[in-house]
Amino acid sequence: MVVTHDRPAGVRPGRRRAVAVRARTALDALEHLIGGLGTALLALLATLWLALTTAACVVGVGLWLLPSALHAVRAVADRERGRLSRWGPEIVGPAPPPDGLRAMLADRTVRREVRWVVTHAFLGLFLGLVGATLPLSAAHDVTFPLYWTVLPESEATSAVGWWTVRDWPGALAVSAIGVALVGVTLLCAPALTRLQTWPGRRLLSPDPGTDLVLRVAELTATRAAALDAHVTELRRVERALHDGTQNRVVAVTVLLGAARRALARDPEEAAALLDRAQDAAEQALTELRAVVRGILPPVLADRSLPDALTALAAGCPVPCRVDADLPARCPAAVEATAYFAVAEALTNIARHSGAGEARVAVRVADGLLHVEVRDDGHGGAGEHGGTGITGIRRRVEAHDGTLELASPPGGPTTLKVTLPCGS
Repeated sequence: MVVTHDRPAGVRPGRRRAVAVRARTALDALEHLIGGLGTALLALLATLWLALTTAACVVGVGLWLLPSALHAVRAVADRERGRLSRWGPEIVGPAPPPDGLRAMLADRTVRREVRWVVTHAFLGLFLGLVGATLPLSAAHDVTFPLYWTVLPESEATSAVGWWTVRDWPGALAVSAIGVALVGVTLLCAPALTRLQTWPGRRLLSPDPGTDLVLRVAELTATRAAALDAHVTELRRVERALHDGTQNRVVAVTVLLGAARRALARDPEEAAALLDRAQDAAEQALTELRAVVRGILPPVLADRSLPDALTALAAGCPVPCRVDADLPARCPAAVEATAYFAVAEALTNIARHSGAGEARVAVRVADGLLHVEVRDDGHGGAGEHGGTGITGIRRRVEAHDGTLELASPPGGPTTLKVTLPCGS
């Protein structure tokens, strides 16, 4: 009887997956190392400029140039913060450097940036060069048997240049070295990347508690914006009721009183006064409905945001097209803010842009509601800082959203609003 031992299923595929994961990790690490090489070159230039200005301080000239060197250090540090944030946890940027040379030199963040830029100029540059050289050397040696016969004798060596190859065994030995370099790259690239990023993570990150302080400041500003938006909305409603609806109701009361006095002596005049009172009452009702729709449109509450925006577009004097892709309803406050932003934008387009057409696009992606209003008008919407854009910005910031306005002279104008759907 022959006994066979079956190999557990999945051993070889699991090993292949592990190798694939290791290879992807190494490639990402190499990309990171080479990216660090770029910022290391900038850091080297900033370090040289800082050294020259420091040396020039001996004769007094450097005192005028040192602030520019420190600003250059901040610019390079900000680029490194952005690079590290793309590859890992976000590094929050610091506040602008203080004015005055003495205050800048006393600033803890500036001193830490100077330490980082000097370290990265040498350590980061060295590790970046190693990261760029390893794969090139490995490729050179692995493929060496394919072309070594056409090389001049002085150049027929491995990437490390240990000996001159004169026969096939030597060429195959160089290829084996290339395979070893591939293994070294797979094993060492992640460690080199961690070593290269360690100074930046340590010196460019804010002090403990800074994120919390910034978040508290952001929430304080957001709350203030929400209160301002609320007060502005109350003033708008009060002004609309006081200047419009209230005057109409007063006119109805006056006309009814006049009709009552004229009823006995001149029925025809009383009938005319009643007709005028009825017209004034209908106008007051129309204005009251407009105020209610401005607070929260019934179509938005009863149906959906795309239906409400379609109704807005239909009432816009400028031809407007609505493209909406909303698989589900957003919170009522978010939809109301999006509706207000589009309504205000279309009002501005109709009054000021001179546009021939407009387009409204609404979609949800990654938990965010994206609203874009675009027109082909003459542009320049942000030059005068109108209250309409300010009102939209305050409402959007109250939801921790963002507003972007691009309106170059000559157009087109594009307004983008992004709102968290969970707010």
